[in-house]
Amino acid sequence: MGPAGGERPRRPPCPDPEEPRALRGRSAVRRGHGCQQASVFNALTFLDFLKMVVRHTRRGRKLILVLDNARYHHAILLREWLRKHRTTLALLFLPPYSPDLNPIERVWKLTRRLCTHNQYFQELQDLVGTVVEQLARWAKPNACLRRLCAVN
Repeated sequence: MGPAGGERPRRPPCPDPEEPRALRGRSAVRRGHGCQQASVFNALTFLDFLKMVVRHTRRGRKLILVLDNARYHHAILLREWLRKHRTTLALLFLPPYSPDLNPIERVWKLTRRLCTHNQYFQELQDLVGTVVEQLARWAKPNACLRRLCAVN
């Protein structure tokens, strides 16, 4: 049974050949919505994510990413690449230990409640599919997201 009480459709296999253990969310990047899957998060996977974001950023626009203080967000490996792309991309870090300032934490909390509470997922792909379906429902701005993120 799916989160809305109906039968959950069978999901296609995860595109990553290695089974992902986590999802990194991303909001609207041009017209695309979605997530990046990785079995490990480190400076290299974060750099891949940044490259993907920059590729999908409109020319002449500067994108500001608001981030927590995960160690890989501050890696030395990123410095030169970030310097080269400073006209296109800026990283803004939240103060340490401040989940209340990070609106995505409220979105993830509701997503977990809607998608995973009282649910059993035999395969990780089923869990990923359920979360992706919920994020797709929120692909366009709506009252629920405005309330969660306190956007006026």
